[in-house]
Amino acid sequence: MSSEQNKINRVTIMDIDFVNITKQELLTKHIYPRLQIQDKFFIATPNPEIVMRTREDQHYKKVIQSADYIVPDGAGIVLSSRYIKNPILERIPGFELMVDLLEYANDNGLSCYFLGARDYINNRLIEVINKRYEHIKIAGNHHGYFEDGEEIANNASETNPDIVFVALGSPKQEEWIYNYIDKFSKGLFIGVGGSFDILAGELKRAPKSWIKHNLEWLYRLLKEPFRWKRILKSVEFMVRMRLRGK
Repeated sequence: MSSEQNKINRVTIMDIDFVNITKQELLTKHIYPRLQIQDKFFIATPNPEIVMRTREDQHYKKVIQSADYIVPDGAGIVLSSRYIKNPILERIPGFELMVDLLEYANDNGLSCYFLGARDYINNRLIEVINKRYEHIKIAGNHHGYFEDGEEIANNASETNPDIVFVALGSPKQEEWIYNYIDKFSKGLFIGVGGSFDILAGELKRAPKSWIKHNLEWLYRLLKEPFRWKRILKSVEFMVRMRLRGK
C-alpha cells in the first residue's frame, strides 16, 4: 500500500476497511492520478450482502481485503457506520463509479476491457460504449459464461488495457481479479456487478428519488423478487451492526 493510500481515512466494518472520503476526492486524488502513471490496482465495491459473505468465507474475506480501495456501495454500509459512531461520508455506488471511469477514459483516450454478463448483453454494451464514448479504445470483451478463467486473463492481458471492468457478480468477479491481476502489467480492476445490464439497457436503475432516500435495494427487490434471500443477509447485517453499536 502506497503512502497516498495510507492517508485515506477508513472505517472498519466486520474486518473490512472502507474508504471514508467522497467519491469526487477518491477519483481526483487517488484513482485518476494512478491511471495517469499506468499503475495497477484493485477496487472492490462491497454491499452488506458481500460483507456478510466475508464472515462465512475466510478466503473471500482475504480477496476483498486485498483490494487497494474498498468503497461503500450499499446504503446499509453507510447507515451501519453511524451505529458504531464512525460515520462514512457518503455512499459510492459501483455503477456511478463505473460511469465516472468511462467518462474519464473517454476524455483521455484510455483502453477498456469488458468482462461479464450474458453474451448478447456484453455485445450490446460494446455497441452502447462505442456510440456514447467514441474516444474509448475497446481493448476487448468477453461474456461471463466461461470455464477457464486463466485463458480469459491471458487473452485480456495481451490487450494491455488501462481499465478492466468485471461484471461476473460476487464473489466470482472479485476472485477473478484476485487470481489473475498479476498477469497484467498495469490497469485499474473493478468488479461492477450488474452494471453491464443497466448500461446495455437490459435493466433499469432505480429512480433518483429512490436512490436519494436509500431505497435502491427495495426497488431492485420489487423488480427482481428472487433476490429476497440476499435481502435477508442485508437485514442480518444491519441487526448485527445495530447490536454492536449499542
